[in-house]
Amino acid sequence: MFTGIVEELGTLTTRTDGPDSSVIEIAATTVTADVRHGDSITVNGVCLTVVEHGPGRFTADVMAETLDRSTLGRLTAGDPVNLERAMRADARFGGHIVQGHVDATTTVLSREPGERWDVVTLALPPQLRRYVVLKGSVTLDGVSLTVSARTADTFAVSLIPTTLELTTLGRRGPGEEVNVEVDVLAKYVESMLTEGVVPAGTQEGSR
Repeated sequence: MFTGIVEELGTLTTRTDGPDSSVIEIAATTVTADVRHGDSITVNGVCLTVVEHGPGRFTADVMAETLDRSTLGRLTAGDPVNLERAMRADARFGGHIVQGHVDATTTVLSREPGERWDVVTLALPPQLRRYVVLKGSVTLDGVSLTVSARTADTFAVSLIPTTLELTTLGRRGPGEEVNVEVDVLAKYVESMLTEGVVPAGTQEGSR
């Protein structure tokens, strides 16, 4: 599990494409300080498993489904990426529950610079509309954000100076794509309401 608090900007150094997957190598310092084989690290919001590592670098496999459902398939050498290690049990919970499972990609529609922040408006994919609510949480490229405005087919987020400076969102312009993960708690609520889930410890015929 992750929290959507980006630890550092890494750099994609190499990408090797196979018939149905890719191997990427990323240069980073913070997330590799205590990295081990098999650790989970989100790359632009996508949970990946470390397969090899060395001083200031790690590599991960990216499967075809991930390449298709996220923007990782369009990364090239030199691109910056948001990185976060899996949350420790004794750590502060600074963002919200993030799985690193991208639901869709969406497009930046506009940016409105403010005195100390930018308001970014994005297209709202139809299949995600029921999960995105005003003042609710959403993850963009691995960054935990609060929805500041919503219409039938758009939503907006406000980016504070730290986010602008320390994540890729500070440089995403109109027409560019970002990865979106909605709040998993909304999915669980929807499932319980629509699938007739029986509460734990309750027998079907006892209610």
